[in-house]
Amino acid sequence: MSDWNEGAAAFPPPVAEKPLRLVVADDNLVVRAGLTALLSGRDDITVVAQAADGREAYEATLHHRPDVVLLDVRMPGVDGIAALPHLVPLAPVLMLTYSHERETVREALRLGAGGYLVHGEFTTEQLARAVRDVSEGRPHVTPGAAEALVVGLRSGANAHGEPEQPATARQLSDNMLSQLQSSVGQSFRAGFQLSVREAEIMDLIASGMTNQQIAAVCFISEKTVKNHINRIFAKLQSTSRAQAAAKWLGVS
Repeated sequence: MSDWNEGAAAFPPPVAEKPLRLVVADDNLVVRAGLTALLSGRDDITVVAQAADGREAYEATLHHRPDVVLLDVRMPGVDGIAALPHLVPLAPVLMLTYSHERETVREALRLGAGGYLVHGEFTTEQLARAVRDVSEGRPHVTPGAAEALVVGLRSGANAHGEPEQPATARQLSDNMLSQLQSSVGQSFRAGFQLSVREAEIMDLIASGMTNQQIAAVCFISEKTVKNHINRIFAKLQSTSRAQAAAKWLGVS
């Protein structure tokens, strides 16, 4: 017994995981204070600095070297988009804003933002998860931003013939796409016996989203998306995204 006690004492104590360190940048004092109080109340996250514009965000990031920067888009002086190229080399950036305009979302992601969250589209737990995902290099976007992104991708696919967009989905008119949520469509699809989550993912597949984008929108891992898709393909008796989309949209 004494030997065991001596051996046990030799084991080092478990190392506590350090909380993620954030810089919160937003010109609205109430929003900054709210986010700081919300996130600093957690054991796994702490806010090390606040900023009212892009220049202050850069200076705070340069000084504190945080794990993630939460960055608003529209701020006086140097706004979030203008600050992004200077912040990205220093730390992962998660856009946290009220704007979900297509060009703004696309430009933010093009400039290196690791995620894009629109206020009102996430819970506290989802925000915390997004912060951690972005810190580890996994992208995260909320539905409003994802929709804007998908519209842009669809337009680009139409213009340049990118293969990610299923041909059947590209050829559908806006009127046909609107029928995705119609009672007729729901009745037709009931025969496939997809679960609620599988139906949601199949809608996203038919809209042309990639596995990575679906994972971000649904707040699940890409592996989970792949597992859902395997079950969807089995139920729809399909071997490709285009074939599954054609059956799901009733055009095959």
